[in-house]
Amino acid sequence: MILKGKKIVIIGGTSGMGLSATKTFIGQGARVVAVGMDDERSRDVQKAFPDKARVLTADAVREETAPDAIAQCMETYGGFDGLYHVAGGSGRRMGDGPLHELTLEGWNKTFELNLTSLMLSNRAAVRSFLSQEKEGTILNMGSVLGYSPSPGFFVTHAYAAAKAAVIGYSRSIASYYAKDNIRINVIAPGLVNTPMAQRAAQDADIMSFIKTKQPLQHGRIGSPEDLDGAACYFMSDQSRFTTGQVLSIDGGWSLSEGQYPE
Repeated sequence: MILKGKKIVIIGGTSGMGLSATKTFIGQGARVVAVGMDDERSRDVQKAFPDKARVLTADAVREETAPDAIAQCMETYGGFDGLYHVAGGSGRRMGDGPLHELTLEGWNKTFELNLTSLMLSNRAAVRSFLSQEKEGTILNMGSVLGYSPSPGFFVTHAYAAAKAAVIGYSRSIASYYAKDNIRINVIAPGLVNTPMAQRAAQDADIMSFIKTKQPLQHGRIGSPEDLDGAACYFMSDQSRFTTGQVLSIDGGWSLSEGQYPE
């Protein structure tokens, strides 16, 4: 088991890609503190893993959320080895979209959700590692839209800007804290079948486009499980010589032009 004995905090660990990671990390021997927003879903996760996971209901954009989760991890499991920040999402309903339609509130809320929350969790993790004088690992959730735009169906400019910032931010702090053996890396998925992606997943034209935009495995939409192997690598000692890297898990998105349906 690649994560045997590891104590990991997952911000956004009760739904979608984060929930899949919670299950996989536990299966690989880790003990997990998973933070999520949905009370009912959080209770379901806690019931499924009563002895191997601690589930907290909290908002990732609140400053105290990540420090509280890390403190719970250390108190419950006797240590803290890694942070996986998955929380984030589309700002479309808050006013994100094409620049000429983008509202200031949409811009600010999208950045708060996708970048500020990530900064807060990363800061809490780094502070914990430094105070313990121990090495650690952080894995941040990016997106192919941060560097490979798709103007026909995926036009949320604040989201793209925030995810591009995740890459720059992660590489910058990875450079600074390498001397402390604190590793920071990024996973950048394509379109994955999560609650956030249902607008696209239920649109026949978008799914037709995805068949050529993500051509691997006959052009399917990604599944949360597609990210778990890489996440395990980055959270494990196997990545002890890897930092500041961005791994695209996108079914070929960033290599393909994609074909729009006629």
